Amino acid sequence: MKRKFIGNLLLAAVSVLPLASCSSDDDGGAVTPPANDVKPYVIAATVTMSNNSTPVLLTAESLEEGTVSPVNQGVVTDAASYWVFHGTDYLYGLAYNQGNAGLTRSFVMGDDYSIIARGKEYAVNRFTTYGIYGKYILTASTGNGSAEWADANGYIPKMFLFSYLDTEKESYRSNVADKKYLSENFLGNGEYVTLAGFQQRGKQLFAAAVPMGLSQYGAAADGGKWVKYPDLVKSEDGGSNSSSYKKGELQWTQYPDECHVAIFEDETLTAKKIISTDRISYACGRNKSQYYQMIWAAENGDIYVLSPSYAKTMADSRQQTTLPAGMVRIKAGEDDFDSSYYVNIEALSGGRSFLRSWYIGNGHMLLQMYDAPLTPGGKAPSALSLAVLDVNNGTLKFVDGLPGTLSAFGKAPFMENGFAYMPVTTTDGYPAIYKIDPTTATASKGAVIEVTSLDGVGKLCLDWRFVGKYITLHSSCLCSCCR
Repeated sequence: MKRKFIGNLLLAAVSVLPLASCSSDDDGGAVTPPANDVKPYVIAATVTMSNNSTPVLLTAESLEEGTVSPVNQGVVTDAASYWVFHGTDYLYGLAYNQGNAGLTRSFVMGDDYSIIARGKEYAVNRFTTYGIYGKYILTASTGNGSAEWADANGYIPKMFLFSYLDTEKESYRSNVADKKYLSENFLGNGEYVTLAGFQQRGKQLFAAAVPMGLSQYGAAADGGKWVKYPDLVKSEDGGSNSSSYKKGELQWTQYPDECHVAIFEDETLTAKKIISTDRISYACGRNKSQYYQMIWAAENGDIYVLSPSYAKTMADSRQQTTLPAGMVRIKAGEDDFDSSYYVNIEALSGGRSFLRSWYIGNGHMLLQMYDAPLTPGGKAPSALSLAVLDVNNGTLKFVDGLPGTLSAFGKAPFMENGFAYMPVTTTDGYPAIYKIDPTTATASKGAVIEVTSLDGVGKLCLDWRFVGKYITLHSSCLCSCCR
């Protein structure tokens, strides 16, 4: 659908634009500098006028001060579920549609600090989680495998559905139906799993393996061998959207007091080692069909694994975890949990858990905290506060300085120079970027964005195909990340 931006606020709409070259030649001739001021920061936002919501990408000189307006700058985009920055080179708008592929495209920074859409679009497979490995942006979900694998009942086993977005080649591919990607009985307990988040360490790729219960295929295997609680097997189809189920399934895990991490050898996601602990529940945040990353690497190679204990919200007591929200560690160079390390986050927070987590740097983690404890059979509460977790000394501080009229956070903060920059939308006035100082657990209001809501923020360097020679001749004029 063609969008109209009321009042002609934006200068340009996204289109397939050719990548023009910088005005220089191969023998060191004159180079035309960028026309605009240095604006390396990119803000994904939404403007709503006359009940028409328009996603836009804006550029800014600073996140800490000033006002950014969509008037005469920015590009109109398609809506995206997540704005994913691959370093400072590329920005991808990943679109998720319930049960269906969504349109995805990528962007670079042009030589005049304008956002340029790259030429290709992709209908990426339905996904429930995503992450980065090398040059790839990975997405994953769990779905039906090949019909050729069906059992005598016609039940089809579950398999992983992976997508690979090659940021350098601007290409897309997904994995084929192969039994090496089966997610059935992934942990040896008959249950199928889905993955939550991807964290690279060297060539290894760490992902939480989240047990989902028994599929029709798993529940029927060997005459119901894997069914611990027969009364939990569904007697008819039911539910809706991400909570829908089929007759013969056992929905949600029978093992809520366990955490499992798959350590894959590389991006092929086949050869793996699975490690487990009973000190935390499964390591993922959940919101409808999305499974949020809870595995993060520190600068020294230590891997931290967090669990919000979301299984506390299950309706049946047998599927509720008894474990508090907590964190464990995999030390650098090791492939198993560190038995000497455990942090009870729930005890530190006064009984509250968290929806999302991100590693800021220098041993500090940012947590998006629930506003109340998780309760059995209940809907998860709102999550409108932040806390800083020190992974080295095991302390937690709630962040002061956020606005009292806060209504939403962006999908993810931007990390730079040991600080976190979080998009914040309020019920009054324009949204703004808040700078989080993890050493003091304080937030300070930065750049005000004259839009309706904020979705994401990050940084892009000038595309080298535009300004490779310009960088050599005039590097002092460029943003620090490009020098």
